[in-house]
Amino acid sequence: MLNENNSQDSRRGLLIVVSAPSGAGKTSLLQAAIAADEQLAFSVSYTTRQPRSGEIDGQHYHFINHEEFQTRIAADDFLEYAEVFGNLYGTSSMATELVLKSGRDLVLEIDWQGARKIREHGMECISVFIMPPSLPELQRRLESRGKDSNEVIKRRMAEARSEMSHWQEYDYIIINDDFTQAVGQLATIIAAARLRCSIQTTRIENMLSDLA
Repeated sequence: MLNENNSQDSRRGLLIVVSAPSGAGKTSLLQAAIAADEQLAFSVSYTTRQPRSGEIDGQHYHFINHEEFQTRIAADDFLEYAEVFGNLYGTSSMATELVLKSGRDLVLEIDWQGARKIREHGMECISVFIMPPSLPELQRRLESRGKDSNEVIKRRMAEARSEMSHWQEYDYIIINDDFTQAVGQLATIIAAARLRCSIQTTRIENMLSDLA
């Protein structure tokens, strides 16, 4: 008889690329989704920016200096990397592959530049773009955080318009107006992606082999 647990474990994990402008609620949505789904893992990116209050090295990001980041670029250590607001961010190729080989699904929280590079690599993935309900609401959210100056908020709004112009490059769009609804929509997208034929190939082949 087919051991369903072994069959499930033998599948390759699903790569889930999620992007959004700053203030759209992407991080909160992903935290809620991962907390509710033990099959999901979160990719911890490398960055040259300084840690913010409450951030832990190795948990939120791998914080490294510019020189080390450039050394990793030269060694082809990154699956993708990009510059955002003067800071560099990158995704480890090795860490990504280890998680996917283990059978867990991996969430990459990256911008449109990184998402494009993932597609250029030819990696199978699903991509989700998180939209704010409106630009005025996005600005209100940025202002309500109380973390940035007016000048920084102005720059973030300009970057948001640029980021949102790439929405058509993604498989799915979620408009984060109602948080609970948006979390449910993200969970639905992931559940549907897990039912793709390409994702279930190993499991089905093993099943048919046992019936032979």
